[in-house]
Amino acid sequence: MADFSDLLLDVVRVRRDFPILDREVHGKPLVYLDNAATSQTPRQVIEVFDDYYGRYNANIHRGLHTLADEATAAFEGTRETVRSFLNAAETREIVFTRGTTEAINLVANSWGRANLGPGDEVLISRMEHHSNIVPWQLLAGELGFTLKVIPVDERGVLDQAAYRDLISERTRLVAVNHVSNAFGTINPVAEMARVAHEHGALILVDGAQAAPHQSIDVREIGADFYAFSGHKVYGPTGVGVLYGRAELLEAMPPWQGGGEMIKMVSFETPTTFADIPHKFEAGTPAIAEVIALGRALQWVGEIGLELITAWESRLLQHATEGVAGIDGLRILGTAPDKAGVLSFVVDGAHAQDIGLLIDQLGVAIRTGHHCAQPLLSSFGVDATCRASFAAYNTPEEVDVFVEGLERVVGMLR
Repeated sequence: MADFSDLLLDVVRVRRDFPILDREVHGKPLVYLDNAATSQTPRQVIEVFDDYYGRYNANIHRGLHTLADEATAAFEGTRETVRSFLNAAETREIVFTRGTTEAINLVANSWGRANLGPGDEVLISRMEHHSNIVPWQLLAGELGFTLKVIPVDERGVLDQAAYRDLISERTRLVAVNHVSNAFGTINPVAEMARVAHEHGALILVDGAQAAPHQSIDVREIGADFYAFSGHKVYGPTGVGVLYGRAELLEAMPPWQGGGEMIKMVSFETPTTFADIPHKFEAGTPAIAEVIALGRALQWVGEIGLELITAWESRLLQHATEGVAGIDGLRILGTAPDKAGVLSFVVDGAHAQDIGLLIDQLGVAIRTGHHCAQPLLSSFGVDATCRASFAAYNTPEEVDVFVEGLERVVGMLR
């Protein structure tokens, strides 16, 4: 059994910040282990919405009145919070989006349309989330560049030798996730960035699963673009971030047109666009959500990412040891370097049935393909069960999960 006694994270105090954890499901205390899909939200973040809509609800940037000034200051304050969270060089390198998916689509439709064509290559990996596959497939079909796929070995680890073989002077972009949402594999993105840059290529990193679990330094990684979502990192849905190096963003054309992203609109002369990052933020943004994202990142900083990382690693160890004794259970994704994700299948039991039955015991896990169908198909399955951990989960909850899983598997056989 994993030992938690040396860890300094006060999980009892952490849990007090999450009102949803006090509820019951089917008469049982909620055990929420679906954090890779969406993490729960602390009351400090929830309170942002009451504060914004009850005290200073106004559109940003355009107004001169007090409420507009306060809303603008709070919104732009989050940009600085995100800059610090990623260790970006400047706030103008931080673009607010609706999430990781929109951030990747922004890069594809702005940088990609301006820079890709026949004869060019984009490298992605087999373990990508669909949001880092489909935009490139759509664009390749339209522009005629080649999409190449980095394979994954039997542990769920990217084949780095194959990566070095696949990359060439024709490669314009490498687009990979930092952490696999399906298996929890942590990819060596800094080394992959170095190889990409040696070949004159850029690298885009999907950080949706990394942001909640580990410190991120985009300059140390060497990321040209980095994307993540608010709802994975204790924040609200509907908001995300694209980091891009300033010189790249400056050279990229706008993706969407409308208010806020312009300097001057005229029928007589060409429209001119706002400076970055506003050039990529057309229209009224999700103001409260952005401000709440800033508060979520502050909350993470108050707890300490290093403590969260260590705690979740121990939870993963405890869960892995716990399920090892279940007959017919096979873990998918056994990389030596993993985030807090446990993905598995059980002989003779369908993942969906396991998910439905364990929910009756109050345990929330994710079942299905996790928007990673190419990865799962390479392992000969179309669905897995996935338990994923956050700072508020406890060893006792892991025990409830393991005991419930044993009971459910027994019922299905």
